[in-house]
Amino acid sequence: MKSITRALALAGAGALTLAACGSAPEETAGGDSDAGGGAASDYKACMVSDAGGWDDKSFNESSYNGLLNAEKNLGVQKQTAESTTVSDFEPNINNMVTEGCDLIITVGYLLAPATGKAAQANPDTDFAIVDSTAQDADGNPIELENVKPLEFDTAQAAFLAGYLAAGTTETGKVATYGGVNIPTVTIFMDGFVDGVAHYNETHGTEVEALGWNKESQEGSFTGDFEDQTKGKAVSDEFYSAGADIVMPVAGPVGAGTLASAKEGEDRKVIWVDADGYETNASDPEAQATILTSVMKEMTTGVEDVIGGAAEGEYDATPYVGTLENGGVGLAPFHDFEDEVPAELSGEIETLTQEIIDGTVVVESEASPAGA
Repeated sequence: MKSITRALALAGAGALTLAACGSAPEETAGGDSDAGGGAASDYKACMVSDAGGWDDKSFNESSYNGLLNAEKNLGVQKQTAESTTVSDFEPNINNMVTEGCDLIITVGYLLAPATGKAAQANPDTDFAIVDSTAQDADGNPIELENVKPLEFDTAQAAFLAGYLAAGTTETGKVATYGGVNIPTVTIFMDGFVDGVAHYNETHGTEVEALGWNKESQEGSFTGDFEDQTKGKAVSDEFYSAGADIVMPVAGPVGAGTLASAKEGEDRKVIWVDADGYETNASDPEAQATILTSVMKEMTTGVEDVIGGAAEGEYDATPYVGTLENGGVGLAPFHDFEDEVPAELSGEIETLTQEIIDGTVVVESEASPAGA
C-alpha cells in the first residue's frame, strides 16, 4: 500500500472543508493547489509562529509551507514573525497589524489568547488560527467574526496509527508522549491508545500502550515544545521499558525520539503533523526509523484559506479536517512498506472506511466541533 493518505483522500472525495460540507482546492499535476489563482497581488497574508519556529519539521513548518504556496501560486504578498518564546506572541501579532496585513494567521493553540485579544482590538483585520479557536484572556474559547479556526480531528488518524503500531510491534509494547498537556496534543494520544485497544479487541491480543491514560487524561509530557534532550530522555525510558514504537506529539522535541531510536535495534517512531520521513530527508538514519506519520494537511488548509480570503470569500466558519474529507490521514510507510503485512494494510483501509461511515466511532474530548 503506497499511501494510506491518498486512500483517505479518495475516500473523502479529496475534500478538505471550510465548513462541515465545504470543498477543497483541486490539486494540479504538480501537487500544488489551485485555490482561485486570481488573488490580487496587493493582498498581504501574514503568519506568526509558535515558539518552535518555522523549521520545526512539524506544524509550524507545514503551515508556513502553505503561506509559501500562496505566495507562489496565488501571487499574494507575505510577511512573517517567528516566535521564540510565549512572550513573543502578542508583540509579533501586533506588529503584523501595524504592517497592514489583510490576513494574519497564527499557528498553534498557545497563541489563542493573543489572537483573540488582537482580533477584538482590530475588527477590520481578518485572522485565522491553526489548531484552535480564539480565546479570551482566561483561556475560554470565543467566537469572533474576524477569526477563522483551522482545526483537525487528528484522533481519527492517530487511531489508525495506534492500530498499525499494535499490529507491527514485536515486543507487545508501544508508547506515546506529549510536549504540553493541551487539547491539540492529547487528541493524538487519545486516538493512538484507542487504536491499540481496538486492535487488541479485534485480534484478542494484549498490546500495552505506555505514556497515556485516556480515562484520567494523565500521562507523559516533557513540558515544552523546544527541549529535544527531554524528548530523548523520555524516549530512552520507553524503549528501555520494552516499547519498540514511540509516537512523540511534541513538535521539535520529537527529534529527541529520533535520536533515541537511532541508538537501538528495531526501534521505530511514528511522527505527527507532517510526513516526518520527508521533513527529515537530510537524516537518512532518522528516516529509517519512521514507520509512518499522523498527518494534518495544514499546508493545503492554509493556502486554501488565504486564497479564499484574497478573493473576498473570507468568513469565520471553522475549517475542520477529518478522515472523510482528507484533512487528516496516515503518511506512506516508506522504508517499512514491505514490512507491514498486506493483511494489516487491508485492515487499516477497511477501518478507515468504518470510521468515515460511523461504524467505528473515534472519540476524544479534544475533537473539534463539527468533526
